[in-house]
Amino acid sequence: MKAPKVLEHIKPAHIACTKEDIAPIVVMPGDPLRAKYIAENFLSDAKLVSDTRNMFIFTGTYKGVRVTVMGSGMGMPSMSIYAFELFYFFGVEKIIRVGTCGGLIKELNVPDLILVDSAYNEGNFAYSYNGDPTHLVYPSKVLNETIKKTAHELNLKTFMGTVMSTEQFGFYSDNEHVLARVPKNIQVIAEEMEAFALFHIADSFEKQASCILTVVDSKFSEVFMSQEDREKSLNESITLALESIIK
Repeated sequence: MKAPKVLEHIKPAHIACTKEDIAPIVVMPGDPLRAKYIAENFLSDAKLVSDTRNMFIFTGTYKGVRVTVMGSGMGMPSMSIYAFELFYFFGVEKIIRVGTCGGLIKELNVPDLILVDSAYNEGNFAYSYNGDPTHLVYPSKVLNETIKKTAHELNLKTFMGTVMSTEQFGFYSDNEHVLARVPKNIQVIAEEMEAFALFHIADSFEKQASCILTVVDSKFSEVFMSQEDREKSLNESITLALESIIK
């Protein structure tokens, strides 16, 4: 199914800049302060192009290639707004989400990397968006393959698997009953809150999207990454995303 129609006179309500200010490739953390950190530490000549609702958007260059980095906020509703506007109004072609997740299998430890190969959501996000009844969506095969090859070049170990995109933060909810309802043929390895929306919206525009996650906590461990580390210490996933998206 395709993206919903938008009235011709409608302008983006949440991003305040020109189309030329946004590069066709975007690295997208959840936290706008993490976007600021990426711009200041990884990009050259980075410029703040929009700060509506304090959702910072920077455009600069990485190894000579124009790249935009912006926050998505937390949860599928916020991600859906920004992903839609980037694809529809600004002509973005590729988005890589760099986020955090909670591990749901014993093999995952803090701070392992996950390259998401599908995202499951029990709710009705897809149906509400464009009438699609699906509960399982996929990233771009081409972009994921590029990330896999780049991870090998950088000697970075990545796990691959299905993540569950939830409507609530796992640590603040009893998610065992939700996990018990996941179809038996779907094996989720981690939980997060945005990938499903990003993949589904990208697919509706026939654009590319992928998701690289860092494990910051686990149901099998008491190790819990601090707020400071969540904001500033995800350099491996950031480097992997930037190196991949410019190829």
